[in-house]
Amino acid sequence: MKQSAESTLFSAKSSSRGDHVSCLQHLVRPRRRLLSIGHSYCVALNRRLAHEMARVGAVEWEVSAVAPTFFHGELRPIPLEPFVGELCHLEPVSVHLSRYIHFMFYGGRLHEIIQHEWDLIHCWEEPYILAGAQVAWWAPPKVPLVYVTAQNISKNYPSPFGSLERYVIQRASGWVAFGYSIEKALLDRPFYSDRRRRVIPLGVDFEHFHPDLEPRKKVRERLGWSDSGPAVVGFLGRFVREKGLEILTAALDSLSCPWRALIAGSGPLEQKLHRWASRYGDRVRVVTGVRHDQVPAYLNAMDILCVPSQTTRRWREQFGRILIEGFACGVPVVASDSGEIPYVVADAGIVVGEKDPTGWAAAVAELLENPARRRELASKGIERAHREFGWTVAARKHLEFFDEILSHAS
Repeated sequence: MKQSAESTLFSAKSSSRGDHVSCLQHLVRPRRRLLSIGHSYCVALNRRLAHEMARVGAVEWEVSAVAPTFFHGELRPIPLEPFVGELCHLEPVSVHLSRYIHFMFYGGRLHEIIQHEWDLIHCWEEPYILAGAQVAWWAPPKVPLVYVTAQNISKNYPSPFGSLERYVIQRASGWVAFGYSIEKALLDRPFYSDRRRRVIPLGVDFEHFHPDLEPRKKVRERLGWSDSGPAVVGFLGRFVREKGLEILTAALDSLSCPWRALIAGSGPLEQKLHRWASRYGDRVRVVTGVRHDQVPAYLNAMDILCVPSQTTRRWREQFGRILIEGFACGVPVVASDSGEIPYVVADAGIVVGEKDPTGWAAAVAELLENPARRRELASKGIERAHREFGWTVAARKHLEFFDEILSHAS
């Protein structure tokens, strides 16, 4: 009996010592190494995702981000932008054919980087484009690979892009959808439903996007407007038909209440917009060449943000980042029901049928004539932005998903 008790005591001590050693081993376990790749990282604000993953995951993750040294953007050429205080390790690389996103590919430096020892590779490139396939081809076979996609229409891509998509998704360990309409559209495509997935929206940078009276005043002064005039109805984005500028201008044409309009962006409809604006003199300003770092100031100059996106056969709104940027700046939002928009807006703004010109006129008029309603929606938008769309929130969700991927890969 004594011998048995001693054996039991020794066993208990050994077990306790083993648990302690296991705990210490966990505490000193090397950090996992995450490589995050994306041409969007050329813009400093987009690297907030990698920066926040490095910050919130500092104990367990070491994060490196690959970004192009130069990229031809939709609105302007973009050299790699600096980010003061950036916590992730930045790896600049060359890209080629960046004017043509489907054919864009990375230079050989990316191959060297990918061959280092990584625990997981996160690729912010669409699975059907050449750059996405290039990452899958170069990634070591045993390293889990997670893709990001914003495609919310199930398409049969022409050769070779359909083959690239199948190859990439078969190689991937999982994928992230930027929205619920994206997840829904892709689940019926080959191989997507067989891979782990997570819906994680884009984030917004609250250091840049927040209510700010000073830039509001400066932008209005630059436009030749006083701060005491009629409320300003705003649009900020590409001047293309699918962004719904025609339904917005028609709605404004039909209003009897006073208004001013600020239309900012660039695109093929610019001259048409200038002709429309000329009918209203100082009441309308069409502004081009707005840099991304100027967007918060222009949003703050608006009293109402309109996002009248229009679904086409080949496109519907994939997210509408300007929505969450407007929320963060405390600007009341009126938006169409195209694609992901209703999921993003929820009850924090007014959603109108995209083909409903009467509804658009009524929604804009309601906010123009009711400052209290504008204040209510501004408050709801700020709260929703901080609860659902902060980069810290997005970073945590990504790292949780990566942990899940790695737990099933081991």
